[in-house]
Amino acid sequence: MRMDGKATGKMGAFARGGPTRGDHRASDHDLGCQEKYLPCGIVDADTAHLYVTCGSSSKTSDCIVATLAAWWQGLSAKEPGEIDRVQITMDNGSASSGVRTPCLQRMVQCVDTIGQPIQLLYDPPYHSQYNPIERCWGMRALPWHGAQLIDAETRLEWAKRMTWKGLHPVVELSRKVSDTGVSLSKAAMRAVAARLERHPLLPKWDILIHPASTDEVGYSF
Repeated sequence: MRMDGKATGKMGAFARGGPTRGDHRASDHDLGCQEKYLPCGIVDADTAHLYVTCGSSSKTSDCIVATLAAWWQGLSAKEPGEIDRVQITMDNGSASSGVRTPCLQRMVQCVDTIGQPIQLLYDPPYHSQYNPIERCWGMRALPWHGAQLIDAETRLEWAKRMTWKGLHPVVELSRKVSDTGVSLSKAAMRAVAARLERHPLLPKWDILIHPASTDEVGYSF
């Protein structure tokens, strides 16, 4: 699986590049627009299935892991039984890096909830262009190029029209807003570190997390 979040975009009747679609009148300044939009997506490199959540949250570890959990819940009843681990490749950005403790804590919680190991593989710096999810974002922009993205529902409808390798994505709207600036106590950080199986040669780039036993799990995701 390849996973990443796209840059935040503003919502409103703003002028955008491309052929005009619909009303040709648009604002050329944002005039203090506060409502923004962030897509976070997962693409299966083998099947080309693309899952995207769209919301107004910042790109935080909560947002990233919530997208992963929603994707897992959307799998058919047959698929999870055929998976021995979930392997995710993503960039080493500030919200998801292999040394970002809040993200790793959320990943540990996610592993315990879905009951499947998760292996996190990180791209080297400046290599995000080789991640297929980046090309998905480029294809996503084509259907709505020139349209006014006035609200979240309009963005979702345009996003559903895109195709990646001949398939339309599953697009969901999230109204949850994640907190920023979350930090962990030293005790919580040690508890998270104890759950991480880091590759001896690539400790920051290859991390395996196994589910805890039922008796060890004291929280819900």
